[in-house]
Amino acid sequence: MGKFKNSLFYVTIIGGFSALIYWIITNGALLEQGRNVAAPVSNLSQWGEFINNLAANLHHPLAILLAQIVAIVLVAKVFGWFCTKIGQPTVIGEMIAGIVLGPSLVGMYFPEFSAMLFPDSSMGNLKILSQIGLILFMYIVGMELDLKVLKNKAHDAVVISHASIVFPFALGIGLAYFVYTSFAPEGVQFASFALFVGIAMSITAFPVLARIVQERGIQKTKVGTVVITCAAADDITAWCILAAVIAIVKAGSFASSLYVMALAVAYVFIMLKVVRPFLVRVGELSMSKGGISKSEVAIFLVTLIISAYCTEVIGIHALFGAFMAGAIMPDNERFRHMFIEKVEDVSVTLFLPLFFVFTGLRTEIGLLNEAHLWQITGLIILVAVVGKFVGSAVAAKFVGQSWKDSLTIGALMNTRGLMELVVLNIGLDLGVLSPEMFAMMVIMALVTTFMTGPSLDLINKLFKDKGTHSKEDIGLKNKFKILFSFGHPAQGKKLLQIGNALSKKQTNNSEITGMLFGSSEDVFSYEDSYEEENLTPIIEESHALNRKIFTLFKVSSDIESDIVEISNGRNYDLLLVSANESIYHGTFLGRVLGFTTRIINPDMLLDTFRGKENIFDNTPLDDNTRHILTNVKIPVGVFIDKNMEKIDNVILPVYTKEDIFLMEFAQKLIHNNESQLIIVDMDHQVENNFTMKELIRSIEQVKPNHISLIEKSDITLEILDRQDLVLISQESWKRLQDARKKWTKHLPSMLIVKA
Repeated sequence: MGKFKNSLFYVTIIGGFSALIYWIITNGALLEQGRNVAAPVSNLSQWGEFINNLAANLHHPLAILLAQIVAIVLVAKVFGWFCTKIGQPTVIGEMIAGIVLGPSLVGMYFPEFSAMLFPDSSMGNLKILSQIGLILFMYIVGMELDLKVLKNKAHDAVVISHASIVFPFALGIGLAYFVYTSFAPEGVQFASFALFVGIAMSITAFPVLARIVQERGIQKTKVGTVVITCAAADDITAWCILAAVIAIVKAGSFASSLYVMALAVAYVFIMLKVVRPFLVRVGELSMSKGGISKSEVAIFLVTLIISAYCTEVIGIHALFGAFMAGAIMPDNERFRHMFIEKVEDVSVTLFLPLFFVFTGLRTEIGLLNEAHLWQITGLIILVAVVGKFVGSAVAAKFVGQSWKDSLTIGALMNTRGLMELVVLNIGLDLGVLSPEMFAMMVIMALVTTFMTGPSLDLINKLFKDKGTHSKEDIGLKNKFKILFSFGHPAQGKKLLQIGNALSKKQTNNSEITGMLFGSSEDVFSYEDSYEEENLTPIIEESHALNRKIFTLFKVSSDIESDIVEISNGRNYDLLLVSANESIYHGTFLGRVLGFTTRIINPDMLLDTFRGKENIFDNTPLDDNTRHILTNVKIPVGVFIDKNMEKIDNVILPVYTKEDIFLMEFAQKLIHNNESQLIIVDMDHQVENNFTMKELIRSIEQVKPNHISLIEKSDITLEILDRQDLVLISQESWKRLQDARKKWTKHLPSMLIVKA
């Protein structure tokens, strides 16, 4: 009755007011008399008018900009993903994506499509939006600088850093002397051209370098600390030099640029002595309340905008102001991370790819259409590598580093990445660099960034220590070794409990390792506290269980692939991971296109094409878990938690004869944890399998009251409600879901095991 009343009310209200609106509009038309209101005249049919309006909408500036953003983000993600798979930073893929979408590839071979997606009239909007993204990104770079590290380790770092700037800067000016007449734009003074070539040779991409250091696990080593400090000092020095160079170029002469520099010094003084203490006070108040309010976020963002505005007006570029605003943020690590989280996702995911593509649209590799132009490009790359790599390595060796560490520092400092593109775009905007020189320098930025990873691998190979295996290491090969991987302490505790239940009475013959992964984007600026906060609860849980565990921590840009690599390469016997169900489970997007927890998962699509995944697979797992299950070669236990508190009662449904491998895990739970096990013979597989029946009898002889066998018809909801854990194979789990959907809400936590 209630539903009928609601429906009647809805129809009455909507119908009544619709009639009223129609009556007002009809009578309102009578008011047009005597007002010379012209009726729209069109020779087109209604369909023609619709098509005309649709075409006009497609060419509206906002529609074009939105289409550009969608295309740019998708292409950048695909190329970024590909680069992570070949061991390169994501930024390389995004830089390449920009060039691909520009006139060098898409514009050359698909000019109509390029003109439709990137018409000349839209470049202004794209440039402004990309500049906003850059301002936000430089703000983050400034925040990620740890000035305390510079104070503590300033001596060696400053020597190496400044040598890594002066040496390539001098070589760059020397290079400019030879290429000025051929490649400098008309009317540009030699000093301006030479200074920009010099600073372009001297830049190090601090954010990219820091993430490479993290992903390779050397951030806590001596060389890792030194190179991070060098890059931070390099970043500050290079941006100060760039600001001076921009001032000289804009002022037209060195003498007039002194006024600009004087204003810049005054600006820096005010930021350090007036603005910074105020922001520190705001930050302290925020942390005392446990979070940052919207009003406080507004204060910091307004400070950023005013700072960028001031430096743009002074004449040293808005990006320097953004960098400075980030550098003077409160030192509190947690505060900076909280604020970075609010800014980084949008700026890095959405805005930065726009900058890469805007750079790519300005990069015309087709201009390098003669052999001698590529020879000049090769010379530029050679000068860049010799200047940065050799300059940094020689300076590091001079201050007492080993040859391996010195070469490692040189290889890392040679990374240019995004920061190089920023400098080159400023040079092109100021008219200091010609399109040909710009294209050659962009190629140099790509090559020097791309070569960092292979260079580090080669150095490690040349200086590889000869390892020896102790008797203890050899003895570990006979142990039952469990590895559990987690991203959150709550997950880690549950996985540790399962690992302990499988082995706690065999501590001398078993080993448990907890592996924490952090995304390089998430832990970049507060790595130590991230590791401590997430591993401490696991260690405390191990003490409560009276179980010794080992821990690993790794920063990664491709967590699933690193889990696969470590699981397959270190003689583990079982991998335990947590999983969530895919939000696209059961939909066309999930079954066919590979949609899971991301927008689209390239790994899943590749596995499908390689035959590793069934395209109509009904497994409701997230994409990370599916990738792990597909590629890990040891047994994998996927845990789906439904508030598991203990593992006293376990149920094991058996659908196929292949499920016999689960008896090993069942036996371990019974022996080590005194668990009560119910085996459910779903399709008479146990009844017809002599080997499985013998295994059950052998367990009954040792633990007579801990195992029972029932038929599927004996299963009741009351039995299910008493269970703590379902132990099931991957294939049987799929069949259980299809056959017994009414059980789903009654199933307890599950451990889905793939042999």
